[in-house]
Amino acid sequence: MSITVQEAEKLVKEVPDPHVGKSLGSAKAVKAVNLEEGVLKVELSLGYPARTLGKEVSDAVVTHLSSQSGITAVDVQVTWQIRPHTVQSGLKPLPGIRNVIAVASGKGGVGKSTTAVNLALALAEEGARVGMLDADIYGPSQPTMLGLQGHPESSDGKSMDPLIGHGIQTMSVGFLIDPDQPMVWRGPMVTQALQQLLSDTHWDDLDYLVVDMPPGTGDVQLTLAQKVPVTGAIIVTTPQDIAMIDARKGFRMFEKVGVPILGVVENMSTHVCSHCGHEEHIFGEGGAERMCQDFGTELLGSLPLDIRIREQADSGRPTVVSEPDGALADRYRAIARRLAIKVAQRGEDHAAKFPRIVVQNS
Repeated sequence: MSITVQEAEKLVKEVPDPHVGKSLGSAKAVKAVNLEEGVLKVELSLGYPARTLGKEVSDAVVTHLSSQSGITAVDVQVTWQIRPHTVQSGLKPLPGIRNVIAVASGKGGVGKSTTAVNLALALAEEGARVGMLDADIYGPSQPTMLGLQGHPESSDGKSMDPLIGHGIQTMSVGFLIDPDQPMVWRGPMVTQALQQLLSDTHWDDLDYLVVDMPPGTGDVQLTLAQKVPVTGAIIVTTPQDIAMIDARKGFRMFEKVGVPILGVVENMSTHVCSHCGHEEHIFGEGGAERMCQDFGTELLGSLPLDIRIREQADSGRPTVVSEPDGALADRYRAIARRLAIKVAQRGEDHAAKFPRIVVQNS
C-alpha cells in the first residue's frame, strides 16, 4: 500500500456523513484507522443510533477511499455513542438519562401519544436505549399502548423500577391507580406527581427518555417545561387551521422557556380508505409545512389517518412492532431517525464531566 495510515485517516475525516451533512472529522466520529495485513481498518463512532443508518456511512467511506491510489481493501466498523446534550439554562441532565425528548401538542386528539410511542419504539429498534415517561397524568395511555399491566416494584427500596414494554423502560401514573379512577387534581399536585415519577424511577442508562406530555399550553405544561431538563421537543399537530392555532401556542411556550424545537410531526395528514386504499387530505393540506416555514423549524414527517394505527395501539402492539415491514412503520422510523440526528447536532452538555468544587474553611 503506497498510502500511509496518517494519510488514510485524513481522507476518512474528510468524508461527509450523509445523514448529518458535515465531515466525519468535524463530527469527531473517527475512532481509529489502522492497517492490518493490507486491509485498511476504519472504526467510526456516531452520535446517533445507527443500526440501519450505519451502512450508508460505511459505504460512503469505502467509496471515497477506494477511489484513492494505493488503497485496495477497506473494512469499516460502525458503532455509536449517544451523548448528553444541552438543556435549559440552570438545569442539568438527570442521572441515568442522557437526553429527554418531549413530545407535545397544543391540543388533545391529534394522536400525540400514538406518535410518541411509535417514535420511542423506532429509536429502540435503531439501537438506542429508550424510556417512555407518560406525563399525561389526567389521561395516561401508554400502559395500554405498550400492553403493560401491574405495579412497579423496587429493587433498592428507594426508587421504582420501570416496567418494560417491547424493550422500552416505561413509567406512568396509570401503573399506580385504578384504570377507572379519575385524577381530580389541581395543577400543583399534577406537577409534583410528574416530578416524582421522573425522579423516583430507576431509569437504567437511557440514551433517550421520550416524554408523552399532557396536551395544551397551560400552567402545568409550562411548569414542567421549566423544571424538567429537556434536550428538545417535537410538536405533533394535524393539518387543519384550528389545530395549527394551538400548535403554534405550544411552539411559543417551549421557545419562552428555552427548550429548542427539534421539529414538527403532522399526524392525520391524509386519510387512507381501508377498503380501496384511496388517500385524500380530509383535514386540509400543508398546515404543518407552513408553520415550519413561519417558525424556521423542520417538518420531520407526515403520518396518515389509518385505522390500523389506532387498532394496533389499542391492542398493546403499536405499528412499529405489529407491522415492522409495513409502510406505516417505515414512516415512523424515518421520523425517529431524523429526530435522533437532530439531537446529535445539538451542543453537548459537559457539566457532568467537571468536578464539583466545594470551598470550606480549614
